[in-house]
Amino acid sequence: MIAKYGIIIKKIAIKSDIFVTLMISKKTKYAINALVYLAKQDERQPTRISDVSKAQNIPQKFLEAILLDLKKSGILASKKGKGGGYYLLQSPEEVNLADVMRLFDGPIAFLPCVTYKYYERCEECKDEETCGIRDVFLQVRNKTVELLKDANLAEIMHRESRLKKIL
Repeated sequence: MIAKYGIIIKKIAIKSDIFVTLMISKKTKYAINALVYLAKQDERQPTRISDVSKAQNIPQKFLEAILLDLKKSGILASKKGKGGGYYLLQSPEEVNLADVMRLFDGPIAFLPCVTYKYYERCEECKDEETCGIRDVFLQVRNKTVELLKDANLAEIMHRESRLKKIL
């Protein structure tokens, strides 16, 4: 199964011959869907949670918690009362997938020894400086983060538009 935007984040070994693929969480996927929807609305015009929920097929209670987290992080703002709702506080070009994924799923890394903020030394590693495995996954992390930082809401909307023209 592939996430809506084709992003598979982590693979972890359970046994030497079995791998489990971990994708972005449902919470992150819903957050991205909601953000793209809000980015398509009139700038700074609040959109009701119920409208986002219905349009994106996201359970409303779950969406409320997601939007609150996005508000606390400074990506969204809200207006209370009649005509209230949520709207983007940042431009679509400023909201990238790396930031959203870190907000909901934590570090973007395959190994704990290659994370930016949550570094942990691998127990079995004798020398990190000469560890070929760490070196490979450090490169994978760097490229993954680079791609996710380039993938912002404006880019996603552009891709959707381009794909609709192809079909």
